[in-house]
Amino acid sequence: MLSGVKETKRDKLFLICNYIYVLLAFLIVFYPLVYMISASISDPKYVGSGEMWLWPKGITFDGYKRVFQNSSIWTGYGNTILYTVVGTAINLVVTLPAAYALSRKDFVGRNFFMGMFMVTMFFGGGLVPTYLLIKQLGMINTMWAIVIPSAASIWNIIVSRTFFQSAIPKELQEAAQIDGCTNMRLFIRIILPLSMPIVAVMALFYGVGNWNSYFSALIYLNDSAKYPLQLVLRQILVLQEMAAQGGGGIDASTAAAMNSKAEIAALVKYAVIIVATIPVIVIYPFLQRYFVQGVMIGSVKG
Repeated sequence: MLSGVKETKRDKLFLICNYIYVLLAFLIVFYPLVYMISASISDPKYVGSGEMWLWPKGITFDGYKRVFQNSSIWTGYGNTILYTVVGTAINLVVTLPAAYALSRKDFVGRNFFMGMFMVTMFFGGGLVPTYLLIKQLGMINTMWAIVIPSAASIWNIIVSRTFFQSAIPKELQEAAQIDGCTNMRLFIRIILPLSMPIVAVMALFYGVGNWNSYFSALIYLNDSAKYPLQLVLRQILVLQEMAAQGGGGIDASTAAAMNSKAEIAALVKYAVIIVATIPVIVIYPFLQRYFVQGVMIGSVKG
């Protein structure tokens, strides 16, 4: 509130309601995260019985041991890092120049191209035609089948275009052109350094999407050595649930440490969730400042 302005009872009530709402939203978001971490290191019997509802009980790391003893986990980590880095780089190389070109009023035909891009947001060829196209291009069972089909998101292009239109002064571009700066040099040497917020936002959006992606790998990859982490963890979780239901094929030392196969499956499930989400949770705080700034500027045209 401004200094010297007296708050009315209605203002105070509104402020209290805001604090209550924020507190409830925080608890709704925070509790599942704490519960998953606690469940991943708690004795499964306490988790299954409901005795463990917040803090760990009967701490054990057998779930993590079982997950990381699987060599395919490390292979999946390496593949996912590779797919995420290469895929995000391709995403940025395609999205940012396209968005900048569409933001230039002197770009002939920009409305036509924007309209054609918009069509793809509502209509697609479908899974079978896409698979046949990827097969004819010889990309089946290769990394390119994962990163090329998702090289650009039309929504992200629109957000980036809005950022360039609202945050980059037209006079700056005109001054650079008067000094003899080419369009390519203008984009690389002037526009990009001034656009770090939207670059960070797009890197975060695409990076998280590439990290969590598993459907493309499920469709296009045949070699388990090329599976990303998410697909490897999915397989482990499915196998654990099948073992819990049908029995057979579990490690003797793990079986001795657990009371039942169902408990093993539950323990591994929470460990798998934490293993898959920790990298994104660790990286996000470093990009949060750019994320908030870039989304606000890129979403509202000034």
